[in-house]
Formats: sequence, structure tokens, C-alpha cells
Amino acid sequence: MTISAVWKSGSRLRSGTRLMACVALAALLAAPLGATAQAAKDALVVGMPVEPTGLDPTIAAPVSIGQVTWQNIYQGLTRISRAGKVEPQLARSWTISPDGLTYTFALQPGVTFHDGVPFDAAVAKFALDRARGATSSNPQKQFVEAIDSTEAPDAATLVVKLKRPVSDLLYRLGMPAAVMVAPASAEANRTSPVGTGPFRFKAWAKGDRVELERFDAYWDKAHPARLAHATFRFLPDAQAQAAALRAGDVDAFPEFSAPEIYTAFQADKAFRTVVGNTELKMIAGMNNARKPFDDVRVRRALMMAVDRKALVEGAWSGFGTPIGSQYTPNDPGFVDTTAVLPYDPAKAKALLAEAGYPKGFAFTLKTPQMAYLSRSAEVLQAMLADVGVTVKIEPTEFPAKWVQEVFKDKAYDMTIMTHAEPLDIDIFARENYYFNYANPKFVETYKAAAAATDLAERTKLIGAAQRLLAEDVPALFLFVMPKLGVWNAKVEGLWESEPVPSNDLTGVRWAE
Repeated sequence: MTISAVWKSGSRLRSGTRLMACVALAALLAAPLGATAQAAKDALVVGMPVEPTGLDPTIAAPVSIGQVTWQNIYQGLTRISRAGKVEPQLARSWTISPDGLTYTFALQPGVTFHDGVPFDAAVAKFALDRARGATSSNPQKQFVEAIDSTEAPDAATLVVKLKRPVSDLLYRLGMPAAVMVAPASAEANRTSPVGTGPFRFKAWAKGDRVELERFDAYWDKAHPARLAHATFRFLPDAQAQAAALRAGDVDAFPEFSAPEIYTAFQADKAFRTVVGNTELKMIAGMNNARKPFDDVRVRRALMMAVDRKALVEGAWSGFGTPIGSQYTPNDPGFVDTTAVLPYDPAKAKALLAEAGYPKGFAFTLKTPQMAYLSRSAEVLQAMLADVGVTVKIEPTEFPAKWVQEVFKDKAYDMTIMTHAEPLDIDIFARENYYFNYANPKFVETYKAAAAATDLAERTKLIGAAQRLLAEDVPALFLFVMPKLGVWNAKVEGLWESEPVPSNDLTGVRWAE
């Protein structure tokens, strides 16, 4: 019944009844739009600032894909817990040969995909072979390329043989890019995902939302989904995020995009707010193959022109942790390298003059349209201006235009971006990555760290790799963004920190 129809009906009621009808209508109008979900106690609406480009994390890199699908729709042989630890998942256990080259996985029994297809060793073999195949676009392909062969001696056993030791293979197998997919459904997963997780895909209204529903035949009876329905809504504008939360249109925003108004939610008892750890490393990547960025003196000068603490304050209201390389305080073997090239405008100017730019130079900074990146770019622009460097900010649509022009074509001078994959220091050792950076010493050091089976040796080498990046500055290492979470105070079970970018809803529920 429409609101006008209610009023017309009420005009024929006795005055006392009409008063009750008016009170009921007022209550209806005052109720938040999300009240139905809250009353039902089995539905949740989660807000995200970026819509995924697809729904298959095994073929594309944007982290928003995994934030919708990882642990909700798809699962891996292992999983990363909210504490950042490797745990069994579709593999219930494993053994590793003494030389570190053979992994034998015992698989969970009785697992089926959402379409009824059984998960077994043949499927697991397919998923790993697909990820490491010649035409694969898997974002973690460089790790699965270390696999020499896969074998399925029986339905419950998967054997993975490596070309060389990979010290963090079990961790990598727990990440979104390594989830298990089945042969029959893999090609359609980009738009109609099929996995083994506690939720199955229901609908995707592009530009607005993705809807999931509980999978009642889920294999892990000890950890069933507590929610019957889950919706991910995409709201890039920070003010719209705040309005949706206050109206009840969205129940939770695990990554709130407006630190300047976050404190208002912190003071509101209707919401729970958390400041958690993430792997979101904000960096300004330089095209190391272009002048003047091919000169390490210029790169060092630009780094010394940046006051990281002031940048965090100006761009993100003081929320954030300065970093000196592609590693975060969450990561094993972290070394604080911010003092390698500390803020020193006078030395920055001297280095620029030594490199042949006594009056500075000008370049273009391609900036994706997300508000937090735009703010950071503006603060960076002002800091570099203080040492005579002129920065033209060029707003760049993300993901389509940025991925094509920067990531693929490398048609840029500098860009600002957040890299969210855990332990991704390896990107500076990759051939043909968008930084156009090549340092044989760094590659050698990183590869030695990746192959080290002794923890102390790996820690030593990964520390050396961090220091090399801090000295060579292939990118301006700025700060780690925190997780500014805000959600209805009655929602329980959301992750407070993100060792892996995710919105794992498995244990999420409404308080009784």
C-alpha cells in the first residue's frame, strides 16, 4: 500500500483509530531502511568504496574481488586467519619433504561446489595447473610457477612438487588468487562465481550491489554461515557512505573512506568503530625507465622532500603508519627503514642540483579517482613544490583507464596507488612490472629469501631486501593505511584487522 493510500484509508476511520494509524505511519517513516534486515537477524548489508571488476580473484588483481568473494564464495587449500596465521581449509593436513620440494595434501572429504560438483584431488590439480598455465593471468602466478608438477594419486590426496623451495608457499595458497575452482564452472566465474564456501552467488546489479545467500549444503558443519543473506553495496563517495550508515541502508562499512568524519561515528554508541591493521601500502610509483626517474639521485631527492608524518596527517587525518619500503609492521621480518632517507628538503634540493636539476623539473602524477588517493596526491604535490618540483595531477579512472595506461602500457611518469597484497615486496623483483625497475642485487636477495627454509636466514635476507628498496627508491614509500571500520553496534564477528584484504562473513551475526 502506498503512503497516500494509507492516508486516504485513515480519513474514513474513527478519530481514535485514525490517531493510531498516524502514529504507526510516523513510526514507519522514521524507521531506517535497513531495519528489516536487523529485525530478521539473518541479513547484512556491507558497504565497499570500490566495486570489483569481476568475481574471480584467480584471473585479476584488484583486491575488491577478494573482498567480496574470498572465504564467502571461494576457499583455498589453506586459509589465512584473522590473526594472519596459516590454517587448514580444503586441505585438512599436509606433509613437506625434508628438501622442501614436495608437499602432500590430505583433502577434506565430502566437499561439493555450489552446483553440486564434488571437490577432489583432480579438481585441485586443475585449479593449480590453470593458475600456472602459459595463458594464466593469475595475480600470484610468479609463486605457482615454482610448481614443477601436480599429481592426484587418489581422490583425497594432492601432491605438489616444486622446482625450488618456496618458504611461504602455504601462506600463498591461502590467499584469494589461490582459491579452488572447478573445470566446468571456471570460465564463467568472472560473472557467475561457483565455489565451495558458506555463501553462494545470487545476483550482481553492476554499479550497485552483489547479493549472496547461505549455502545450506556447506561442507563445514562446525562453522556454518550465521547469515542467510549478505549484500555488498558499492558507494565510492564518503559522504554517501556516512549517510547510508546513519540511515540503516548499510549495516557495516569495514573500510570507511572519510577519516575526517570518522570521529563522529566513534562518539555514537549506535555504532562500533575499530582502527585495525591492513596491508594497504600507499606508494607513489615512478616509471624508472623514464627521465629523470632513471637517476637514483632524483628518486632519493623526491623521497627526502616528503614529510611522511605530515602526509599522514594531511591526507588521512593522522590515521596511518609511515613506511620506508614495501613492507608493513604486520609482516614477519619487518624493518623500519623510514630513517634511511628522512625528510630533509635542503638535502633534497642539493641532490636535484647534483643530478642536473638545480631549478627542479615538472612531471605528471596519474591519480585514480578514489578520494583518499586524490587527497594524498594533493599533499604530495605541495611538498614537492617546496623543493622546486612541479607536479601536475591527472585524475585517472580506476580501474579501467589506470590499469590500461599505467599497469599495462606503462605510459606514465608517476602514479599514486595502494598495494594491498600481503608480503608483496616481490613486485620489485618481477620482470616487466609497471615500475620498470631492475636491480639484480635486489632480485638476488629476494629470491634467496623466498627459497630460505631456515627462519633466521629468511628474516635476515628479507631485512636486507627492505633496506635495498629504501636506498634505491623505485617508488616513494609513504604509509600504511589503517582499517577504519564502522558498523552497527549489534553486528558481531567482522574482522577488526586485515592480514588479507577481505570481508569474511562466515562467523558474522547479529547479537541476540
